[in-house]
Amino acid sequence: MNSPSRRHALRAMGALAFSLGARELAFGATIIAVRVWPADEYTRVTIESDAPLSEKHFLAENPSRLVIDVDGLELSPQLRELVGKVKADDPFIAGVRVGQSQPRIVRLVLDLKQATAPQLFTLAPVAAYRHRLVFDLHPVQEPDPLLALIRDKEQAEQKAAQAVQDSLGEFIGRMNSAVAAASAAGATPPQSATPGASANVLPVLPAPIVPPVLGQAKIDRLVVIALDPGHGGEDPGAIGPSGLREKDVVLAIALLLRDRINANPAMRAMLTRDADFFVPLHERVKKARRVQADLFVSIHADAFLNPDARGASVFALSQSGASSSAARWMANRENAADLVGGVNVAVKDQTVMRTLLDMSTTAQIKDSLKLGGEVLGQIGKVGKLHKGSVEQAGFAVLKAPDIPSILVESAFISNPGEEAKLRDPEYRAQLVEALATGIQRYFARNPPLARSRQL
Repeated sequence: MNSPSRRHALRAMGALAFSLGARELAFGATIIAVRVWPADEYTRVTIESDAPLSEKHFLAENPSRLVIDVDGLELSPQLRELVGKVKADDPFIAGVRVGQSQPRIVRLVLDLKQATAPQLFTLAPVAAYRHRLVFDLHPVQEPDPLLALIRDKEQAEQKAAQAVQDSLGEFIGRMNSAVAAASAAGATPPQSATPGASANVLPVLPAPIVPPVLGQAKIDRLVVIALDPGHGGEDPGAIGPSGLREKDVVLAIALLLRDRINANPAMRAMLTRDADFFVPLHERVKKARRVQADLFVSIHADAFLNPDARGASVFALSQSGASSSAARWMANRENAADLVGGVNVAVKDQTVMRTLLDMSTTAQIKDSLKLGGEVLGQIGKVGKLHKGSVEQAGFAVLKAPDIPSILVESAFISNPGEEAKLRDPEYRAQLVEALATGIQRYFARNPPLARSRQL
């Protein structure tokens, strides 16, 4: 090639390199972050990258493991971090191995602790995230949440009965000791004050007390409350000015409320999530229906466009549009949680769209407004209300057609003053007491109906 032709070729290559940029000339996609979200229900592994990734996977046995080949990757320090992110108490993953199996192909081997039904899918960029490759490890045999509630109730009853038995036994022991001491003291006959009186007689003492056998208390109708801490896992929800995350504060509130409800032997609370993991909106509704919940209470602490917005709100479902533009905005924001948290669209389309499209009955909305009114009235005693009546909008998470459902915005986390209140354990305790009282007042006026299946 002569010099002019060579110079022309070099200039053309330089122009191409300039137009492609550094990312396209790099070896495959660049890993931004790897994350692991362990939970009893499922473990999620996320690989975030600056370009889409494709994979092939298979399950292997002896030992049980999931093998994933990710195309277009070179082994990097970021990928190696995945090994250290798996903790010993992860219910599904025993360990991770990472290696360059072929040029441009990285192999991940996840050693499994139990029989697993993996779901692998990709997510397009949304919010603060770039491209994500997601592995969801679900158990082959899902636990029965209704059975878990029944067992939890029975264990609580047994503990309560044992505590009564122990207290009674301790009391009886003290009484019998006192009787024995009195008997020993009376064995020395006292001198008669009257000459010629009859011989001294020992005092008549009661027989030793034998503790009765306490039978386990039975509750024929257990009232089940589904508590739904919003967001979780990949979806942090709203974030306050100082960094408080909505997903963390609403989980803390829900755990306190669960304990408060469970203190009533006739009631039991079921949480849609009890740790930091993501639950799709339709799955939250599905969980409540699986345990035949009497009520569904979704707990949030949202942000608003105006940082001065403050006060708690309570929402019920609407079939005919939102009650205000703010309610519509907040419903749209909450309904976008699936996009941020990451839903396997293929599975969702196959199995759960019918749940979200179920027509909620007029009676359900009427009961939801009653519940919301009781809760709003109690919250108003704790702090400022954003609006003095229950609002309505098309929240997807409130669409269980047979369960009165409300969404509680406990405060605006975007407001610095309210963010500080949400950090305050005393305010959280007051809020929990208000929620519990509102629920109890609702049931006092609207006793739960008999179920087809008794608990």
